[in-house]
Amino acid sequence: MADVREGMNSLQEVREVTRQLVIEASTVLRADQLAAYRAALAAAPNATSRWVLQQLLENAEVAQAERRPLCDDTGIPHLFLELGTASALGGEHFAAMVDGVRDGLRSLPGRAMGVLGQAQQRVEQSAGLSDDPADVVTPPLVVKPVEGTEARLTVLMLGGGPEIRSRTYRVFHKRSLRTVLNEVVEWAVEGTALLGCTPGVLALGVGRTHYEAATLMLEGMAHGDLRVQDEFEQYVTNRVNARGCGPLGLGGQPTVLSTFIRIGPQRASGVRIVCLRPGCCMDPRRASAVFA
Repeated sequence: MADVREGMNSLQEVREVTRQLVIEASTVLRADQLAAYRAALAAAPNATSRWVLQQLLENAEVAQAERRPLCDDTGIPHLFLELGTASALGGEHFAAMVDGVRDGLRSLPGRAMGVLGQAQQRVEQSAGLSDDPADVVTPPLVVKPVEGTEARLTVLMLGGGPEIRSRTYRVFHKRSLRTVLNEVVEWAVEGTALLGCTPGVLALGVGRTHYEAATLMLEGMAHGDLRVQDEFEQYVTNRVNARGCGPLGLGGQPTVLSTFIRIGPQRASGVRIVCLRPGCCMDPRRASAVFA
């Protein structure tokens, strides 16, 4: 299925395309994910790993054929918008995207997990849950300015398990990127073992602030290709897989299929702020469209 749709910029078109992106992100494994799974299946060292990987591929086939969510945790939608400096999109288009997310959650349907009530009640979950799957919005929106007239919208569906196992913290870098990555490997080994639904994808952002590191992590999820890893991404992937947690935590290989690293501007300091998200076996659940 095509990842990009072009030339759609009326409010109704923006809303409808966003609705489709929510559904696509939730129900379809992209070509890079399928390729990574098939490569992992071919290289799996034992029958248990092969069985798990085959079951996950069959799950993906059923989800796409029947347009059903890949996971029962249908996730919280996040919008990553790369907005051209000469783009015609404005506030009304952003509102249409939010409406499209609601439409998509109702069409799936998403899991009804919006928490009702005022601030204290929401934290304490004392007013109950909404029965409308669209009540998990308004979705978080990250806007990144880019050159040109186009705007690229990526819908990311983020499940709860990886969020629980994620970490944003400072690392003493000692003037060495590998020192930073070695500490991240320890976070990832712990997180993936507790996560359970492996093999997954590690998304890593390194920035000056916690917000910046988290935004870079999301950018990695929005653009990362499981078939392409640079030297440092492969280093992290290999180090985590060497610990042998394996698919569904049952041992063997792999624990992670890939790693996405995004490093932003840095300040003169002895520490780096690092955000790591150990994604689940369906991550990153995403779909994108370009509005001209």
